[in-house]
Amino acid sequence: MSEHHQHRANTKLKQQNKPFKSKHLSKGSLRDKAKGKVERVSIKHQSTRGLSNRTDRRNAAKLLQQKKREELFRKTKIFDGKDGTPKVIAVVALCPDVSSDDAVAKLFASVDQVPANKGAVLMTTDRFKQKLQIIPLQRNYIDIMDAAKVADFLLFVMSAVVEVDKFGEMILSAIQSQGVPSVVATVSNLEGTPAKKHSDIKKSLLSFTNHFFPEETKVHAIDNTTETVNVLRMMANQLPKSVNWRDTHPYMLAECVSFEENPSDPTTGTLKVTGYARGTHFQANRLVHLQNFGDFQLEKITSAPVKHRSIHISNGNNMDTESTEAVLDTPDPEEQDDLAAENEPDLMANEQTWPTEEELMEAEERVKNMDPDDMPEGSFNSAPKKIVRRVPKGTSSYQAAWIVDSDHESDEDIEDESDDDMNGDDRMDDDDLLNGRKGRDSDEEYEDLEIENEESVKDQDVYEDELDKDEEARQYAEYLARERENRDDMEFPDEVEAPVDVPARVRFARYRALESFRTSPWDPYENLPVDYGRIFQFENFRRTKHRVMNQAREDGVLPGTHINLYIANVPRAVMDTYSASRPFIVFGLLQYEHKMGVINFVVTRNSEYDGVVKAKDPLVLHCGFRRFVVRPVFSQNTRNGKGTNNVHKSERFLQQGRSTVVTVYAPIQFGSLPVTLTKDSDNINFPTLVATGTLMDADPRRIVAKRIILTGHPFKVHKRSATIRFMFFNPDDVWYYKSVELRTKHGRTGHIKESLGTHGYFKAQWDQQISMQDTVMMCLYKRVYPKWGTTLWVNPDAGPTGTQVIKATESMDMD
Repeated sequence: MSEHHQHRANTKLKQQNKPFKSKHLSKGSLRDKAKGKVERVSIKHQSTRGLSNRTDRRNAAKLLQQKKREELFRKTKIFDGKDGTPKVIAVVALCPDVSSDDAVAKLFASVDQVPANKGAVLMTTDRFKQKLQIIPLQRNYIDIMDAAKVADFLLFVMSAVVEVDKFGEMILSAIQSQGVPSVVATVSNLEGTPAKKHSDIKKSLLSFTNHFFPEETKVHAIDNTTETVNVLRMMANQLPKSVNWRDTHPYMLAECVSFEENPSDPTTGTLKVTGYARGTHFQANRLVHLQNFGDFQLEKITSAPVKHRSIHISNGNNMDTESTEAVLDTPDPEEQDDLAAENEPDLMANEQTWPTEEELMEAEERVKNMDPDDMPEGSFNSAPKKIVRRVPKGTSSYQAAWIVDSDHESDEDIEDESDDDMNGDDRMDDDDLLNGRKGRDSDEEYEDLEIENEESVKDQDVYEDELDKDEEARQYAEYLARERENRDDMEFPDEVEAPVDVPARVRFARYRALESFRTSPWDPYENLPVDYGRIFQFENFRRTKHRVMNQAREDGVLPGTHINLYIANVPRAVMDTYSASRPFIVFGLLQYEHKMGVINFVVTRNSEYDGVVKAKDPLVLHCGFRRFVVRPVFSQNTRNGKGTNNVHKSERFLQQGRSTVVTVYAPIQFGSLPVTLTKDSDNINFPTLVATGTLMDADPRRIVAKRIILTGHPFKVHKRSATIRFMFFNPDDVWYYKSVELRTKHGRTGHIKESLGTHGYFKAQWDQQISMQDTVMMCLYKRVYPKWGTTLWVNPDAGPTGTQVIKATESMDMD
């Protein structure tokens, strides 16, 4: 018996195909594998891009590291040693029962010193080898905001007994919106509370502070000498936090201010301000800004070397100053910025759109030669023609309309009469017939009656389902009443009703239709107002900004230098309102920052403000170092980027919970400056915070388009065709807007097919059948502009001569 054979598969002999490698994948496989992912370019190593070998990359990294070290050294060296620039410390009292002057006295007492006087004082101690310029601030909103713009440290003083009031919370919110330097939180009046509650009080105040400044980790007791010394040591040894927008502009906190009158005009003169240059370089060719007074030119910049004593110094007093001054920078007449803020518009250079006499004659001749069949039915401004008929006396106009003239007799009637005349025995020649008719017409039984032309009435389309005027007016009133009831819940707030007594083509003559809001062309230089001839425009704003900011860091007086600024042609009111107890600050402007332009800001409305903010309402704009009264317009902030036509929808009100672009006429600004919009109230020390944001750009080509939506109601629907009413009220408007696309709230699109009747009904064709409950919409747009009239905001609480400040500012040409 043969042995049974069993076949076994040999895996070694089985064919094995070579798998695909990743670099040989097809394009479709790579696309499916990526699943929409885009390869991200590393930001950290952009400087090494394009370098060929390892040595070049190493050298590039070394240069970048050296550049960062030099920048850090430049920021820290100005504060090094006793002769360095003093650090500015602004002391702010957040509670009504604490005083900033008492807090300053406790700081000096901790190092066995006494402040020389009230106001800004300079502390110099051998223990910390550092100078501290301390500014005690009263509970004044403007003074605190100005001091916070130049302070290196903000020392907040809270109470252990009384909570932070509304004024303190408003100050914290405002400081948070304009840029926060280094913050130190302290508590006072702990001695009047039980010792076992001190820890809980500090924890509670720390929790409150972290709501505004999350990086703070401790609240210091200013009543305790040990903790007060620790606070001074921390501020003396710690590098202040950098505020980017502030470091791009030069500024100075004044130590001493003096005024010298002009011999020719005693109301103006030269203002000499002494202090330390901070921020970027001061340049004599650039302008400087004084709060409440505006921009001025510099005569020169000189050095002011000072040898400080070992004790505190206050407001430039108690210091030994050298008698000689070295001129550091003088303006170049060819490169110095002028004080012209506006262009002079050339009215003769405007667009000439009025037709000439030759064009008018050609248009009239073209109308005369036009074929009546080419004219549209119910042409614009068409009215029924009047004709005169010879009728028997006592005939009404209605009966006269039925009488047929010989000119309107049909061909059949003429043929019948001709046959009768041919067959009759009595014949009349043409002269006898004419005389006979004249004799009959001259009879006293006939009269001339003016009636409407029958053909003109017949040529108009008569819609069989058209209602009479009273019934249609009643239904239209019900329709509007129903819409007003749901006004609060409407999805489209731009809906308007076409007027009944005014044609829509006249009422909305300035509006246009857009096929696509993002891509339809719109010329930004079309029909501009005269105010656009007064502003300045950059060909490339971003490139100009980089060039101007780079030039500001190259030439001029280095920051940290003790200098004198000689400001020319300053009103005497500046010196009259000066008070040593309040901070006096000089801000330097960059090139072109005095020129007027169209400025755009991105802001977010304050959630705590519940008032109505309408477009073009007067608001106080706090932008960087300057404050203006503006009348802005609002538009949507397109997050996914602007379209190809740079058109953005306007907003009638500043809405809550979303970012909005604010467009105003204002002086040009460079850098990422913080923006605050406020409203003046009865209490000048307690303004209403409306919105906060940042500077966007200075682009007058940004088109802010106001949208209106004309709405209609379906009257009859048959498949894809529908009869629409209540959008227009005369057929001329229907023909005028026939080419505009229609939409519904449910997403259907269509177009006007023809006009029906004389009451504005029309037939529309749709992509799909619409519902009777749907609403038909037609969107129209027009460009809107901010209101001209930006003025410098003046603080009425500037001092005992605050009214002089307002009068001096009103005389300045800021419009």
